[in-house]
This record gives sequence, structure tokens and C-alpha cells, in this order.
Amino acid sequence: MSWTEFLPNLLIGLREGLEAGLIVTILVSAVRRADPDRSLVGVWIGVAAAIAMSLSFGAVLTFTSASLSSTAQAVFGGTLSILAVVLVTWMVFWMRRAARTLSSGLREKVGDALAVGGTALVLTAFVAVGREGLETALFVWTNAQAAGSNLAPVVGALVGLVLAFVLCLAMYRSLVKVNLSRFFTITGGVLLVIAAGVLAYGVGDLQEAGVLPGQGSAAFDLTDRIAGGTWWVEAVRGVTNLDLRMSWLQVIAYLAYLAVFLPLFLIGAHRAKAASASPVADPTPPRSRRRVGVLATTVVAVPVLVAGVVIAANGSSSSGSGAATVLPIQVSASACAPGWTAPSAGAVTFAVSNDSGHAVDVELVTAASSGLVAEIEVLGPGTTRELPASLGAEQYRWNCIYDGLPTQTSAVLEVSGASQVQMIAIPKVTTIDLAPVVASYRAYVAKQLATLHVQTVALEADLAAGNVVKAKAAWLAAHLTYHRIGAAYGAFGADGDAVDGLAEGLPLGVNDPDFLGFHKIEYDLWRGVSPGTVVPEATALTQAVDVLVSKLDTFTFDPNDISLRAHEILEDTSRFSLTGQDDYGSGTSVATALADTEGTQTLVRMLTPLLDRQSPGLAARASTELKWLHDVIAGARHDGSWIPVAALSLTQRQAVNAATGQVLETLSVVPDLLEIRP
Repeated sequence: MSWTEFLPNLLIGLREGLEAGLIVTILVSAVRRADPDRSLVGVWIGVAAAIAMSLSFGAVLTFTSASLSSTAQAVFGGTLSILAVVLVTWMVFWMRRAARTLSSGLREKVGDALAVGGTALVLTAFVAVGREGLETALFVWTNAQAAGSNLAPVVGALVGLVLAFVLCLAMYRSLVKVNLSRFFTITGGVLLVIAAGVLAYGVGDLQEAGVLPGQGSAAFDLTDRIAGGTWWVEAVRGVTNLDLRMSWLQVIAYLAYLAVFLPLFLIGAHRAKAASASPVADPTPPRSRRRVGVLATTVVAVPVLVAGVVIAANGSSSSGSGAATVLPIQVSASACAPGWTAPSAGAVTFAVSNDSGHAVDVELVTAASSGLVAEIEVLGPGTTRELPASLGAEQYRWNCIYDGLPTQTSAVLEVSGASQVQMIAIPKVTTIDLAPVVASYRAYVAKQLATLHVQTVALEADLAAGNVVKAKAAWLAAHLTYHRIGAAYGAFGADGDAVDGLAEGLPLGVNDPDFLGFHKIEYDLWRGVSPGTVVPEATALTQAVDVLVSKLDTFTFDPNDISLRAHEILEDTSRFSLTGQDDYGSGTSVATALADTEGTQTLVRMLTPLLDRQSPGLAARASTELKWLHDVIAGARHDGSWIPVAALSLTQRQAVNAATGQVLETLSVVPDLLEIRP
């Protein structure tokens, strides 16, 4: 079993199980404390219906070609979250009213209170479990698809759900022993805190879908300080629904909810004093119980039947429309697709199994040009994954590429027959193809570093003269020049950190001795530190730039890294500059984003001849979108000065985010199109 597949899914099961289980646990405990003889059938009907719906959803995903777009997933999850908050809030205040009813000691009023709350109990249990169940089904299905025949994702999720159940059971046993008045106060407050987190989570989903604005405006971002995916982080997320990074709108929604509903609950909670009410018999007559049984059977059976109909319909439509043939392909350490048979032209699905003890990249290419038709990146040992392909009448072979082992190739076979499907093979890119780009880029970097040296020397002189205004202007000019270099960052390694490293991740943060370069100067200069004190920092910066100049001929510019940075430069911009994370006081992160855009424009121009060959029209579209992004960012000024990220208007923020997202989507295919393959 692969631990890399098992552990992340265990955490998913634990987190999602806790989110749903805590709400149901408190609701069940509340009913048991209010009326020990009250039937919980309604609650379990809601839970059973949600589980049936989740399993049916997973079955539909597994056995059909159905899928939800990422936007639809976000809207769906966000809507369910908001509904869950409404129902949980309703339940909390119903619990408080029920406690006051109990104090009167009147049996009929207890029954009335529970009857009123019965519908809310069923709906709350259904939504709480259903929301997390659908998310779990989607997460696990996605990971299981990536793992192929490896069962580790499913087993991990089941273990996580069992752990969540055990934790909730322990909580239930503790709650049923708590004094009733104290019980309602504690559990009501806990539910409100959970509901506030669910609300923030739902707002985040709706922001991701574009229904609500402000996704890129982060109130805080701890992703660089706290490692996500650890068990304790996932457990905290499961209980609170809070994340390491949250937008301002999420934080406002969270705090506003607590500010309104928590005081209202606590003010009235002390009035609900516990009293010993005599047990109330279950008022449900036998005929009603039969109706409950029918209802339970129906709510569980309906999702299963619907899923069955969808799967059957998908199967019949696939068989009637010439579904793709599934052919087995075996990969081992000594042979690549031995004995594979050529299918007829058209849509084909290969089931690729890795029988070696190593991870492998598997490619199907045209024999004549080595054009890439389909590939699986990193097929794990002992796993099987499906690989769809559209084949024309041509010769093909398989490549099996191992890390540290010789590349294996299969026999060349010819596919014959007419196909209604257009085959698109990506031409092979070689080191020779990218050599002119590497040479041009090396010359470009040399020119930028020469300019940068002159600018850092000027910065030293302005600081030595005590001219803070000129020093700040010189700092910005030099910093933007460095960011226009763009794709060379990876080649510079630790030498680059001495020029433009961030304090995040360093043991002492901004006080760490290894916090050097532009941002150290920015931190001190805009904090009002004496210019004379900053001079040695500027001198060290110039020396660090000179190191880059002297080592330029020895730096290895990996062609694959250059094409990768065509996309990653703006990814870093979106993560650091457009969130203000790389701002240490100057308020010029927007200007940095503009320089990053200009660096990307330069790189795309150099890659245009190859991109035109690989995907005609892509470079032209990217250039148009980059100009749009450049103009949008350049407009973020006021009276000639740059507007800090936090001070951008909502309209400006939306325009920048929209342009950045569009460019990133267009450029995301560049690394695959220009990847150098053996």
C-alpha cells in the first residue's frame, strides 16, 4: 500500500468526518438530554439519506463519464454550506427554547418542543452529513482516479472516517453526563463557532466560483509558516472549518456571524435552567412508526435508484455510440508494452499497468515524428491507470521513461482504418529546438544584470548622502529590474536569495541574519531606520548582484525550466505580490506585479516561434492577454504613485484578478507543449 496515497486521504476522511460528526453528535446528545425516551429515527433518517446520496454520487462518478466542473463544485459546496449554517443556527436557538420548556416540568410541552424541532433535526443531520459526504466522495474519487488500481486512497479515507466516528462517540459519552443547563450552554456555543467556520468555508467556495468577489484579497496567509496537510492542521480544520489562508470577506463573515448570534445565545442561555422532567414516552403511535419506516426506506432507496438509472443510461448510450475500446498495456523494468496490439483508428482507451518497482512516465508517440499523442506522468509502482487517446491511421510506439534507469521503447505498430476523431499529436521538442531561446535569454539576463549593478550602486550613493526620497526611488527602480529577469530565478539558487529573498521560512523572520537583499533594505528604509545604517545592506546587495554577474556563464539555464517559468512567474506574482505577502513596507507590490508581467512578455516573445509550431495561435492569444494584464496593472496608480495592494478598490482588484487568471489559464499548457522528452 502506498503511504503517499493513504495518509492524505486518511486526513480527508478525518477532517470531513469530524465536520459532519460533531454537529450530529451534539444534536443527538441534545435530544437524549432533553428527552431520553425520544426516538432518534428522524435524525438517523437524515444521516442515512445523506450517506446514500454520497455513495450514489461516488458510484455515478466511478461508473459513468459524469463530472462536475470546478466552478459547479464550488457553487454546490458553498450553497450547501450556507444552508447548513441556517439550519444549525435554527437548531441552536431551538435547543435553548427546549431547555426553558424543560424547566416547567410539563410533559406535553416537552413533546411539543421536540415535535417542532423534529423537522429541523432531520434536515440538519441530512445537510451536515450530505455536505461533507459529497465532498469526501469527490475528493476520494479524484485521488483514486490518479492512483489507478491502488486502493490506498479508499482505505485511507475509510480509516479517517472511522477515527472521526470514534472521536465523536467519545464526545457523545462525555456530553450525556453533563448538567443539562451547562450542556445547552456549551454545545450551543460550540455549534455556533462551528457554524461560523462553515459560513466562512461556504463564502470561500462561492468566491472561488466567482459568485462573490474578493478571493484574491487575503486577510492572512499562513501557508508559508505552517505546513498544511499535517494531521493536527487537518483536525483543526475539521473542527473549525478555518483555513491557513482566508480572504477578508471570509473573515468578516466569520466574525460578523459570531458577533451577532453568540451574544444573543449567551444572553438567553442563563435563563434556561435545568429541571428534572419526568421521562416522556415516545408519542409516535405504531401506525406513525410504520410511516417512519416507509420514509426511511424511501430516502435511502431513491438516491440509489437514481444513481442506478444514471449509470445504466450512461452504459447504454456508451455502447450505442461506439464506446472507446479498452486495451491492456503492461510496463516493467525490462520491457515497455511488450506484445501490445494495434487497435483500429479512432477513440481508444488503454489500461496501463506498471509492474516495475519504479515510478515511470508513459508516452504514446507517433513513430515518424515522435509527436506526443497521450501520456501518463508518474505512474506509480503496482498501479493501473486508464489513458484515453484518439488515433489516426499511422505508426505508433510507447516510451517508458524512468528516473535513473534507461528509457524503454516498444515495438512500432501501425494503426489502420478510417477515424471520425481528429488526432492531434504534439511535435517533439528537443534541446536543439530550445537552444536559440536559451542563448537569447542568457543575453537578456546579462543585460538586465548590468543595468541592475548600476542601479544598486546608485542606491548606495543615495543612502550614503542621506537622501531618503532618492534612495527609495532608486530601490524601486533596481527591484523592478531584477523582477523583469523573471525566468532565471531557478538558475540562481541561493545566490538569488541573497538578492531578493523573503523573511518567510527563516527561523527569526525579519531579524534573521540570512534575511538579506532588496526586502531587508525595504523593511529598514520604510521603517525609518537611519540611511547610514542601511548603507552596508545596500553594499551587500551590490556584491550579491556582482556574484550573479560573475557566475552568469556557469549558471545552467535548463530549457524545461525556462518554458515552465513562462507560467510560474505570474503564479508567484498571484501568490506573493498580488496578496501583498512580499511587501515589507514600500507598498509597491503592484509595481512588482507589473515588472513580472513585463518579464513574462519578454519570455513569451522568445518562445513564440516554437509555440506557433506546437500550438498555432497560442502565442498571439497569450500576448494579447498579457498586454491586457499590463494595462490593468499599470492603471493602479494615484497621482503618479503606486497604490498598495490592500488599498486597491474592489473594481481594480476584480480587474487584476480576472486578467491574471485568464493569462495563467492560457499559459498553463506551455510547459507541456515545450517539454523536452527523451
